[in-house]
Amino acid sequence: MAHDLMYIELKTGYSDDGPAWIGYVKASKSGKTLYFNDHAFQKCRGTYSNYRDIESGEAYWISGLKKRESNRHWAGHGKIAVDRRAVGEYLSLIGCTELPSHLFDVIDIEDSFPVERVHSLLNEKAEE
Repeated sequence: MAHDLMYIELKTGYSDDGPAWIGYVKASKSGKTLYFNDHAFQKCRGTYSNYRDIESGEAYWISGLKKRESNRHWAGHGKIAVDRRAVGEYLSLIGCTELPSHLFDVIDIEDSFPVERVHSLLNEKAEE
């Protein structure tokens, strides 16, 4: 299972202004499920989203990082929370020496990947 640095934004209830993070995502072996911050996501086709939280059903936009700091939708607003461990890698990607404080907040995001919990949930649904 790979750990990739990605952009994650909650869409449900927020349109383009939802809470957003840049952090390390763990992918399942098949690549069909992504895990981040105690959530599990599966690919979907949505108007403004491309993933759904398996447990809550909430819609998210999850993507690779853009080099020009334009990870949010052009109509979106609000700061993006960046995992403290990822700051160096992200700065290298965007070619900057520090994060603009008006665009980003640096936070601690604990690696919490609910693989077993979600696997059990999906197996229960399959048995029904």
